[in-house]
Amino acid sequence: MADLDRLSLLIIEANQGMRGQLRSMINNIGINNVQFAPSAGVAIGRLRERRFDIILCEYNLGEGQDGQHLLEDLRTKEIIPLDTLFIMITGERSYERVVGAAELAPNDYILKPLTPDTLQFRLARALEKRDIFRPVYRLIEKGDAHEAIDACISGRDAQSRYAIDFMRLEAELQMALGHTAVAEEIYREILESKTIPWARLGLAKTLFARKEYAEAEELLAALVGENARYIDAYDWLARVREEGGRIDEARDTLAAAVTLSPHRIGRLRHLGNVLLAVGDHPAAERTLAEVVRKGKYSDFRDPEDHVRLVRAQLGQGRVGEAEATIRDLERSMDGLPATTLCSALSKALYFNQVGSPDQAQAALQSGIGADADVTSLSVDMKQELAKACLDNHLEAEGSLLVMDILRNSADERTVETTRALLRARGREELSDELEQRVHGEVKSLIAAGADKVRSGDYDGAVQEMMSAVQKMPGNPHVLFNAALALLRHIENRGWNERLAAQARGMIGRTRKLDPANPRLEAITDFMHQLSKKYGARPVA
Repeated sequence: MADLDRLSLLIIEANQGMRGQLRSMINNIGINNVQFAPSAGVAIGRLRERRFDIILCEYNLGEGQDGQHLLEDLRTKEIIPLDTLFIMITGERSYERVVGAAELAPNDYILKPLTPDTLQFRLARALEKRDIFRPVYRLIEKGDAHEAIDACISGRDAQSRYAIDFMRLEAELQMALGHTAVAEEIYREILESKTIPWARLGLAKTLFARKEYAEAEELLAALVGENARYIDAYDWLARVREEGGRIDEARDTLAAAVTLSPHRIGRLRHLGNVLLAVGDHPAAERTLAEVVRKGKYSDFRDPEDHVRLVRAQLGQGRVGEAEATIRDLERSMDGLPATTLCSALSKALYFNQVGSPDQAQAALQSGIGADADVTSLSVDMKQELAKACLDNHLEAEGSLLVMDILRNSADERTVETTRALLRARGREELSDELEQRVHGEVKSLIAAGADKVRSGDYDGAVQEMMSAVQKMPGNPHVLFNAALALLRHIENRGWNERLAAQARGMIGRTRKLDPANPRLEAITDFMHQLSKKYGARPVA
């Protein structure tokens, strides 16, 4: 291993004696830049502060989150870069089955007892592979997905022993660009040569993205049937069943996954939401109480979990428990942006349950009127808050919340669920009125930018659309057209890395908000063409 003295390493290990042993081994190998974290929470703090080349993580981290769940959080929340090596250390002989059925696997795992020679050999092997993939990782981090795909294709030819790894990465990049048909071809090609669970899951995701739910479900059900520990397949199978309106089956699928893997907060939260949706309040309370308990001291804690727990408790008439949950929300979640609104909503639900509508209305008015940050809430929680306002005769406040939802979450599903909550309250006319008003606002903002482009005022078009983004930062139509205005500026005035970076960011945000947008593929191709035309490379 070359340049060992330049490598930085983080050891995540709860046992002090084991931390010392690992430190000695690492120092003997020649790596001296070493830090420690005794828990997942401390590790996340360290990793937010700086980058590490290597993470050595014990699988068993005590009660709650294990090393595998920590890895999944770190990767999915993009806390660590792609070229940071994550190596699991475990005494669990069954871990090979666990990692074989994990969508996000570590770069390597080492079984205890650990010897210095084994550690050195495995680190050398992982670093060698990282160096082969690092050019692709850097292109991805810079936002140049097309060049990263080209690098995957070249790497596949040049490094035959890593061909499947390059194909997997290429398929993921194609999916990110919205090229689901291309990704499907890659996954099918992999599966022709070897039956790999993650490739079958990837294929199911391409089918899900195209709304081919029946075929996706068949594939996922087979995966679960053949490998009971493939937890990621359960998650996607539940999503497919939810999309098909079979909420009871989605609940059963998630419950089975939680039985096998009980520590992942995101999965527990999903199950809790589904249990609320089917009206199983006792089971929802048990599940959501666990979410609140696990999440309270987590880096990813969310005050919305307390609101859902209150709903489950009130659904059983357990007003004393709900009151205690509200107190805990205000105490343990103090200082988070969403806490004020979550507290106001919880109190309104509580006061309505105990027959005090005036206090419910006052709680909502106090929370909404305290300069609360509505943007800090999820769409689901905004809808719950809008329902509470309308049910408590706060028409103006409810209308404003609905307007915010329609302005900033204009995907088809959110629009339909928002219409449904208004229809259920006999507000069909209000629904039509607010939708038309938002549609007019969006159309006017986009038209203003388009007029500037047509007149050749590209600076003005950018200013117009950036102003529109400030007004509607979560509206995919506005974000898309702002990205287009930025690219038209580059097309006609020459390459500008600042504008290109803004366009990349807005395309990415559009993709997250509206992944099925049929124009995403065209705009990403347009940006790639401009990059090639000007010989530009994104700045790191």
